[in-house]
Amino acid sequence: MKKLIEKYKRLGVTARASVWFVFCNLMMKGISVLTVPLFTRLLTTEQYGTYSLYLSWFNILTIFTSLNLYYGVFNNAMNRIRDPRGRDVYVSSMQGLVTTLVLVLTAVTLPFLHFWSRLLGLGEAVLCLMLLHLWAEPCAQFWLARQRFEFNYRHAVVITLLKSALNPALGLWMVLRAESDRAFARILSVVLAELLTAGCLMVLQFARGRTFFHRKHWKYALGFNLPLLPHYLSMVVLSQSDRVMIEKLTGKSNVGIYSVAYSIGMLVQLFTNAINSSLTPWTYEMLNKKQYGEIRRNANMLLCALAGLIACMLLFVPEAVAIFAAREYYEAVYVVPPVACSVFFIFLYNIFAIPQMYFERQKAMSFASVAAALLNLLLNYIFIGMFGYVAAGYTTVACYLVYSAGHYIFSRRACMEEIGHFDLYDEKAVLLISLFMLAVSVGVNFLFPHRLLRYLLAAVAAAGAFRFRRELLTALLRSRASGGEK
Repeated sequence: MKKLIEKYKRLGVTARASVWFVFCNLMMKGISVLTVPLFTRLLTTEQYGTYSLYLSWFNILTIFTSLNLYYGVFNNAMNRIRDPRGRDVYVSSMQGLVTTLVLVLTAVTLPFLHFWSRLLGLGEAVLCLMLLHLWAEPCAQFWLARQRFEFNYRHAVVITLLKSALNPALGLWMVLRAESDRAFARILSVVLAELLTAGCLMVLQFARGRTFFHRKHWKYALGFNLPLLPHYLSMVVLSQSDRVMIEKLTGKSNVGIYSVAYSIGMLVQLFTNAINSSLTPWTYEMLNKKQYGEIRRNANMLLCALAGLIACMLLFVPEAVAIFAAREYYEAVYVVPPVACSVFFIFLYNIFAIPQMYFERQKAMSFASVAAALLNLLLNYIFIGMFGYVAAGYTTVACYLVYSAGHYIFSRRACMEEIGHFDLYDEKAVLLISLFMLAVSVGVNFLFPHRLLRYLLAAVAAAGAFRFRRELLTALLRSRASGGEK
C-alpha cells in the first residue's frame, strides 16, 4: 500500500485524473449493479419492466434532445476556446440549445399526451417526468465533460459519488413508502436525484456564462454533431431497442426479466471499460512506432482473457440470477449467455475501430453502426414474435457480431491502404476465439441443471488462468502503460 501511495504521488495531473475517472466509472456501475437485487425483490416483473422501458425510451430520446453535444464536439470546442470566460459562455449556450430542443419536444408531446403514452407504453405522468429528466441530465454531462477536459477530478469525484449514492438511496426510500405504483416511485426517484444534482449545476453554468443563444457556438455544434446523429442513434437503438420491442410483442413483465438478464450479462463490461480507456492510446503509440507485432500479441492475449472470463462467469449464471432477483425472474438464466457473449464482440469491434480512428476513417464507423441497428430491428421483429423475449439476447449477439465483422473489413481496408498490410491482428486466432465464444453461449444452457459439472469446469478454467497468469498480467500492463505514463 505504501508503494502504491508513493507511485500515485509521482503521477502527473493527467494520469491522476485518468485514475480517478476510471474509479468514478467503476463506482457508478458498481453501485448500480449492487442495487439491482434490492429493486427486483421490491418490484414485480411488470413494475421492473416499466422502469426498464422508461430508461430505454429516455436513452433513445436523449439523442434527439441533447444530440450528444457533450461528447467529441465538446472536447473540440474546449480545445479551440482557451480562456475560462469563453468556455463558460460555450457551456451556457449549449445548455440553451438543449433547453430549446427539449421545449420543441414538449410542444410536440403535451398536446397529444394520450397518443404518446399509448405509443411508448408509459403513463402520462411518467412522460412529463421524462421531459424534466431530458432537460436536466445533459447539464450534468456538460459539467462532467469540462471537468474531465480540464483534469479537475476532485470536484468530479464528489459530484459523481453523490449522484451515485443519492439515486438508489432515494429510490429505496420512495419505493418502500409507495403503496401501489412502485414503478412510478422508482422513476420519480431517478428524476428527483437528477434534478437535485444536475439542476444545481445548470443554474451554476447559466450564472457563469450568462448566455442562452450564441450563433457561432450553436452553428459549430450543430454542424459537427448532426452528421454523427445516425451513428449515435444507431448505437442506442442497438443497445435499447430490445426492451421496447419486447414490450410491444410480449408485455412489460418480460421486459423486467430481460433487463435483469441484461444487467448480469453486461457485468463483464466493468473489465472491458477499464481496459478500453487506455488501450486506444497504447495502440496509437505502437502504430506510431510501427510495432505491429506488439499489437497482435496483446490483442490475442486480451481476447483470450476476456473469452475465458465470460466463459467462467456463464458457469455461475443460475447462482447469479438467484442473487440478483427473486424466483419469478429465473427464466433470465437463458438470456444471460448471449448477452454476455455480446460483450466480447463489443470489445472486438472496439479493437478493430482503433486503426480506423488512427487513420481518420470515421465514415465507415457510421455505416457499420446504422447497418447493425437496422438488422437488430428486423431480427427482433421476426424472432421475438416467433420464440419470445429470449430470442432478443441472440439477435443482440448476432448484430454485434455483424458490427465487429464490419469494423474488421473497414479496418483491414484502412491498414492495407495506409501501411500495405494487416499484421496488426491474428485473424485466425480472432476467428477461433469468436467461434469458441459462440459455442459457449449456446452450450452452457445445457449445463445449467448440472451444478457439479459446472463447478468442475470452473476449477479447470481457474487452474488454466493461474498457469498463464504471467502472460495475462503482461498483456494488461502493456495496454495500461501508455495511459499511466501520460
